[in-house]
Amino acid sequence: MSHRNLYFLLTLFAALAPCRCGNAQEIVDSWRYTLTQPAENWNAESFDDSDWKEAPGGFGTRGTPGARIGTRWATNDIWLRKTVELKEVPTNPALLIHHDEAAEVYVNGQLVLTVTGYTNDYQVLPIAGEKKAQLRRGKNQIAVHCRQTTGGQFIDVHLIDGDNVPTLPPPPRSEKPFVSELVTRWGEEVTAQNAWTEYPRPQLRREDWSNLNGMWDYAVTPAKQQEAPSEWAGEILVPFSLESKLGGVQRRLDAREALWYRRTFQADPNPGERLLLNFEAVDYRCEVFVNGQSVGQHRGGNLPFTLDITAAAKAGANELIVRVEDETEAWQLRGKQVLDAHGIWYTQVSGIWQTVWLESVPASFIRDVHLAMQVDEGGFDFRADVQGDEPGQRLAVTVRDGDQVVWQGDGSVGETLAVRIPRDQLTLWSPKVPHLYDLDIKIQNADGETIDSVRSYAGIRQVGKVQDADGNWRFTLNGETIFHWGPLDQGWWPDGLLTPPSDEAMLFDIEWLKQAGFNMIRKHIKVEPRRYYYHCDRLGMMLWQDQVSGGKGPAWTRLAQDPQDAEWPQDAHDQYMVELEQMIDTLENHPSIVVWVPFNEAWGQHRTMEVGKWTVQRDPSRLVNIASGGNFWPVGDIVDAHAYPHPRFPFDQGKQGRFDDFIKVMGEFGGHGYPVQGHLWDQNRRNWGYGGLPKSEAEYKQRYVTSLERLKELRDQGIAGGVYTQTTDVEGEINGLMTYDRKVIKIPAKELADLHRSLLED
Repeated sequence: MSHRNLYFLLTLFAALAPCRCGNAQEIVDSWRYTLTQPAENWNAESFDDSDWKEAPGGFGTRGTPGARIGTRWATNDIWLRKTVELKEVPTNPALLIHHDEAAEVYVNGQLVLTVTGYTNDYQVLPIAGEKKAQLRRGKNQIAVHCRQTTGGQFIDVHLIDGDNVPTLPPPPRSEKPFVSELVTRWGEEVTAQNAWTEYPRPQLRREDWSNLNGMWDYAVTPAKQQEAPSEWAGEILVPFSLESKLGGVQRRLDAREALWYRRTFQADPNPGERLLLNFEAVDYRCEVFVNGQSVGQHRGGNLPFTLDITAAAKAGANELIVRVEDETEAWQLRGKQVLDAHGIWYTQVSGIWQTVWLESVPASFIRDVHLAMQVDEGGFDFRADVQGDEPGQRLAVTVRDGDQVVWQGDGSVGETLAVRIPRDQLTLWSPKVPHLYDLDIKIQNADGETIDSVRSYAGIRQVGKVQDADGNWRFTLNGETIFHWGPLDQGWWPDGLLTPPSDEAMLFDIEWLKQAGFNMIRKHIKVEPRRYYYHCDRLGMMLWQDQVSGGKGPAWTRLAQDPQDAEWPQDAHDQYMVELEQMIDTLENHPSIVVWVPFNEAWGQHRTMEVGKWTVQRDPSRLVNIASGGNFWPVGDIVDAHAYPHPRFPFDQGKQGRFDDFIKVMGEFGGHGYPVQGHLWDQNRRNWGYGGLPKSEAEYKQRYVTSLERLKELRDQGIAGGVYTQTTDVEGEINGLMTYDRKVIKIPAKELADLHRSLLED
């Protein structure tokens, strides 16, 4: 038997086998359940429950006192059935029960217990008198109905010997994430042949590359296993995660497990060239093997990395194996992912979740380019990182505006070139005029021959701030005051989770928001594929880019005085800084990004002054919003309040001039929910929005208008930007301007644009 099959059987046995605790009655945790009103006689022994779902108990919501959650239950009612076998009827039979609001328990079709109210822990309730007569040796049918309408909830029932009460085992964790029927129209069209075929790095483009997306073998083993599996569980569609619908597996990865991938690729290496293997994102830690040889490791689940596999690759077929570990709720930066998705927290994502690709490069090649805007001088400074450069090599750059060459120059490799566009040919980038210049970049040898060439682009713009006549700080772009107005954008998808189903799907969101009259997007706790930023660049959409959060946070003091920071271990902080630097380094050439947001709502907020000062120094060309809605420390450029459902700013907390040097913004507000039947992630949970759900579509739209009117009032009081929650519904959140599957627009784009015009143009 293979290691994998043995591990699977042991795990399955642990999850399904009843618990034997000394001489106590066996604990059976496997139930049949339904969340919709069943037929009559649902509690009878002969009732056919084969069409009910099967899952482990108990049932309820995370955080309910004393609860051991095996399966999430968040509706008003639940009906349960299970079979318990008694070797002998106990002298003192009882029910071990933890319940909420109201519950009825039946044994072999007869009512034996009715309870009201709720408990905070398990109680032992005897089955006495004539009710005891319902019990028998052998199989006994337990049926339960529980109702709960407010707050946390939980129901769990066990038939026990009251003289020998067992200790309940931890509930088995289901390998299956919640499986929704929702799919986008783009997801419906995804195949192994068309899965993310676009060139993934728009700001450094080469011709010679190959896409490795498609069907890969996969397997899951214990984390302690270091050798590649001898057997594979099946196939997974890369670049979609293990948990996603589009990946085709929909399995959750445990922190005690490792996820393995395998595929082959063809190589035809030319002498003197390097073969580079690129991963756009793998969550979270991985090691990569080519033909059995380790070619590198990477830590960090949100950013691209490159491995030089020249020494391990060979002509013809090559085997590629990737081993992944993902401790979702450890110190690692994970964003909105949790092990138990609920509320504002979403399904975990493990493994490869963006494009994998190969490129061939010369021995001396351009690894990266850096653009530093010099708008006052009419251009930018250009520098290239070249790997393997040799004496005598030169760097040549041509800048084009369409077909017209507007600048040419060259210099030594490593030299900074001052690119200056003639004033009569200079067009600055803005949301209204998202002008981009094309760049052709070459390395040439001493004879003038081209060794390597790449294409890129640049948007020339200047981000700043200025005080108005009342002393309030305002955003500027190219020296002109601009009100930042956009949605909170999670970037999640019902079929791909963190991975958009396609480039076209990702583009749809940006284009729709542009049509709706927004000029900015707050990219919330996620780094998107690099093509996302390219689309924002060319369409003219400003971005506030959040750092992905994780780890431990302090008490949330918001904008109050005496803020708090969490204590982080040095190694966790060091990794946070590594990933912050990598994010900025990866994205800093995009003109669309105008604000960095290191922290959100005190999530993982630590060493705030240190992180803020580092970020300001690292990129002085942009503004820094140190903690959106979080604990305010006087660093960076922005003080940011969150309020739901309608916007309100705590001006009174700015006494003694605490906020005087900062741009004041509403970094989150709104979140007005509106459910659209047939387009809900899970119609059997309490789908929610801030401030309760409206009774009609008209009331929903009026709430939006009210929030907008209040934001206009705040703008006149000094607020310089606003972020509305949010672009789409996400899992249980139904506060999007469109449904999670993007199939229903709740407020048409034109109607929104008309409403927004006065906010931006008054």
